[in-house]
Amino acid sequence: MKDDAILREINDSISVKRKILEDAALVNSIRQVADECIAAYRQGNRVLLAGNGGSAADAQHIAAEFVSRYAFDRPGLASIAFTTDTSMLTAIGNDFGYDQIFRRQLEANGRQGDVFIGISTSGNSPNVLTALQCARELGIVAVGLTGQGGVKMQAFCDYCIQVPSMSTPRIQESHIMLGHIICGIVEGTLFDEQENR
Repeated sequence: MKDDAILREINDSISVKRKILEDAALVNSIRQVADECIAAYRQGNRVLLAGNGGSAADAQHIAAEFVSRYAFDRPGLASIAFTTDTSMLTAIGNDFGYDQIFRRQLEANGRQGDVFIGISTSGNSPNVLTALQCARELGIVAVGLTGQGGVKMQAFCDYCIQVPSMSTPRIQESHIMLGHIICGIVEGTLFDEQENR
């Protein structure tokens, strides 16, 4: 890769993040999702996540930030990524079909007041859409992270955060940034509250 190609990739990534920065409605949605996570944790609930491929890795990454730590040491926050148990995934996929791998886990592990974050760069992943629909049926806050083309996902979400890009790498880079922002707000709010009691 020539240097100009490297610079182009970096500039493309910065450009997408700048669009997010300048979109007040999108920034407000990020804050609202963080507030929903805070409300869930205050009630003893959890944040549940799922996605495919790179989005599966993002789901696991964000769950790890909640359970372990983000910016500072503090007690763990309950979070599960539905992408990590190969026995579970293959059993559900074999018995019920791949489209059900996240819905079935949500039915078993989710409860009213939880937050479910479904991640799909295209916004068209059937297993993520099915799980988002299930979340709403169960009284779980349904959050979608997608890209500019993820219009289909909106119908299944309480909050749908669309990264203003059609490029999968740019969308994925932004999704992990959004996950970090949400984790930081949640962690800072909950544990600052405890220190100031």
